[in-house]
Amino acid sequence: LIARSVHRASQRADKPFIAVNCAAIPETLIESELFGHEKGAFTGAVSVQRGKFEIADSGTLFLDEIGDMSLNTQAKVLRVLQEQEFQRVGGTRNIRVDVRLITATNKNLSDEIKKGAFREDLFYRINIVPIIIPPLRERKEDIPLLTEHFLKGRKKLHSDALDILTNYNWPGNVRELENVIERTVVFAGDETITQDDLPAEIKNTICNNIDCSLSYQEAKEKVIKEFSQNFISCTLRQTGGNVTKAAEKLEIDRANLQRLMRKYGIASSEYKE
Repeated sequence: LIARSVHRASQRADKPFIAVNCAAIPETLIESELFGHEKGAFTGAVSVQRGKFEIADSGTLFLDEIGDMSLNTQAKVLRVLQEQEFQRVGGTRNIRVDVRLITATNKNLSDEIKKGAFREDLFYRINIVPIIIPPLRERKEDIPLLTEHFLKGRKKLHSDALDILTNYNWPGNVRELENVIERTVVFAGDETITQDDLPAEIKNTICNNIDCSLSYQEAKEKVIKEFSQNFISCTLRQTGGNVTKAAEKLEIDRANLQRLMRKYGIASSEYKE
């Protein structure tokens, strides 16, 4: 999402945006995937194929999970960044490209360098404008907004379902949330998704995370507090800290929203642009 946003906000917005998940492509195929190949370069290469670098020329190439890329492929990516040219697999002609490269990884590349699993020179080439994105469990106020984005107006979401989604820990981060929403949209029978429509592993994890030493009322109040804090904060962020607009969006009166903000220690000034 962030990579696409950077592309759309840039002067390359009308040019291609190409995304590649490096972890999902076998080592034997990734070189051909990135750089393309000539006809007859290997068994099965029955025609010329352009690679992702070539397709993304003048635009943006997003290499997701670059930390899973082999050292051999890293060296070839580094050469493209330095020389702005490459050769297709089985080819001899240099192909020049002008590509903005955005990369992402869930690994600590400094640790990977120490282990000899990532090239230090490539790291310094790509680590120009780093954007540290906290895991979704640390920014739960984003979950209602992301959920709305992934729903794309196809279904409505009941508050009980959003409560569960907001309090789940999301070890797979945004990609896991997107997959859960897609699955739920397909299998939900009604126009409104309820907690009963959510995958069992999501609901069961919520139950497992509840502190059973608490009474029913205490556990319920804790869940409601976390949900209310996250949801109100998210809404205020969307409205730029405008309490009146936030109240309208939440479909509650302004005085009630202000009471909840005081109760949960939320200040609208933190969200003013």
